Amino acid sequence: MLAARDASHADKVVTLYSRQWGKLEAVAYGSRLAKSRLGGCMQPFSCVRVSLTADGVLATIKQCEIIHSFRELREDIMLVSYASLLAELVKELWPERQSDPAVYDTLLAAFALLSRRNPRITALACGWQLVALAGFQPQWTHCLACETTVENGAGFSVSQGGTVCLQCQEQPLPEFPSEMMILLRILLQLDWQEPGKFTVSSSVLREMECLFENYVTYHLEKPLKSFAFIRQMACCQSMDRQAE
Repeated sequence: MLAARDASHADKVVTLYSRQWGKLEAVAYGSRLAKSRLGGCMQPFSCVRVSLTADGVLATIKQCEIIHSFRELREDIMLVSYASLLAELVKELWPERQSDPAVYDTLLAAFALLSRRNPRITALACGWQLVALAGFQPQWTHCLACETTVENGAGFSVSQGGTVCLQCQEQPLPEFPSEMMILLRILLQLDWQEPGKFTVSSSVLREMECLFENYVTYHLEKPLKSFAFIRQMACCQSMDRQAE
């Protein structure tokens, strides 16, 4: 379940992503009532099994069973922010009723890993992989202009979708050093079943987060609300540390 919002006085409209049907919206009538059997199931980020009927503009949820609640993702504000980013990314990148099992598997694996590993890195890995699945995978191994192998000294063009060597840059591009190339490769190729362990400096991680936000914003032609929320949470944490 990607998101849930209140509707009418007693209903909820939820956005689901299904392995079989892809993204779809459905209404859970009466789910906000205290005695509703659906109420406890209508939680964002939860993995559920639902019974639907398509008798109107929106499908109607008749029954719902929780497979995995991922409750921890709703109880920690930073986990909420990163899970929201991934959910919002899926909502924006995929149209209604376009099935892609790889999207379902990637998102589900990331939700399971967010609370067990570094959520910033987990969200970045899932985010880049989702972008790639949507057809926007960046080219980082070869220059987009001359196709030579990229080494130190390359820049990254968000608009062109990858790296451009120094010789081919018409205007100076943001630097894309070897440390970021290595990190991008790790994130795009991360095995969710056996993610392994690796280290990354805080400065490279911040630069990669900035690059990802710029990349997604450019290709969606609008900013995601979750990016601003994450920055706000990071700022609050920084202020708290300074106050201590």
